[in-house]
Amino acid sequence: MNLSLRIGKTLFLAVAFLFAFSAVTRADDAASVYKTKCAVCHAPDGSGSSTMGKKLGAKDLRSDEVQKKTDADLNGVITNGMGKTMPAYKGKLTDDQIKQLVAFIRDLGKKK
Repeated sequence: MNLSLRIGKTLFLAVAFLFAFSAVTRADDAASVYKTKCAVCHAPDGSGSSTMGKKLGAKDLRSDEVQKKTDADLNGVITNGMGKTMPAYKGKLTDDQIKQLVAFIRDLGKKK
């Protein structure tokens, strides 16, 4: 096999591996961020049934009400907070982490 063809195949496989690993890492990162920042109120399953969530009236993230919101709406709530109970994460989480949380919330809705 021609050397440049082998190098090309090796580079392609390396890029494919890095892309796949990056997607898994992002999913793990979103789950980790959710666990540390959101689960105390919204519960690990997104139901809002945690002790703190019940006290604060946390939304069930799996509900139709939440799932019907646009990604931009969810991003805005995470970024800017909501009322006096939902804290703003602007400056505490990166834009990418917030985007990943929105995707994570979408996945919670599929598991209801």
